[in-house]
Amino acid sequence: MRKVIAEFTGTSLIAAAVIGSAIMATNWTKDGAIWLLVNMISTVAALYISIMLFASISGAHFNPVVSLVKLMQKELSINDFLRYCLAQFGGAVFGASLAHFIFDYSILSVSKIERTGMNIFTSEMLASFGLVLIVIASWRTFKVRTRASLISLWIASAYFFTSSTSFANPAVSFGRMLTDSLAGISPASLALFIPAQIAGGILAYFFASYLAKGARE
Repeated sequence: MRKVIAEFTGTSLIAAAVIGSAIMATNWTKDGAIWLLVNMISTVAALYISIMLFASISGAHFNPVVSLVKLMQKELSINDFLRYCLAQFGGAVFGASLAHFIFDYSILSVSKIERTGMNIFTSEMLASFGLVLIVIASWRTFKVRTRASLISLWIASAYFFTSSTSFANPAVSFGRMLTDSLAGISPASLALFIPAQIAGGILAYFFASYLAKGARE
């Protein structure tokens, strides 16, 4: 139960940071570049802090794709995988609701922001590939602090070099569907994002396995 609570809490904090900072940024300025910068800083800070807080309890997945890959690596049971996913999606919804509440928005609302196209699909594959590759870089031994730093740096970079602004997380993406803020994504677009994120994670798994095998030879 502690692992489930950790996954729920960490995902909630990340989703609240993504959505809350988007609302705050649009309240401050009409400059899109500053919106993205504010959103990125808040997101990666919350991500780093959440990993550092909860890694020793649950492994700090906060992402169903990461949990799926851990299941493929046989580091997570099917029951734990399902519990983790439930906690992650539930946490993302709670985080979205919390962000709306503290900014006096309606608790939940469905986004109308369309994010479609093969370029967006490829962008999300790349964002998830890099994220999962860092998480499961089994040919390297990283301390938690180093891994948290690398993950945060990857997301910070991918915010700006990917056309999708690097969602890279089905649960948080689902939470972002439930906001009409700048951070939102429409249900139709979410149906594109989630397969791309899963595909990127699975590709990272096979690539990491190949590199790890070469390192052992």
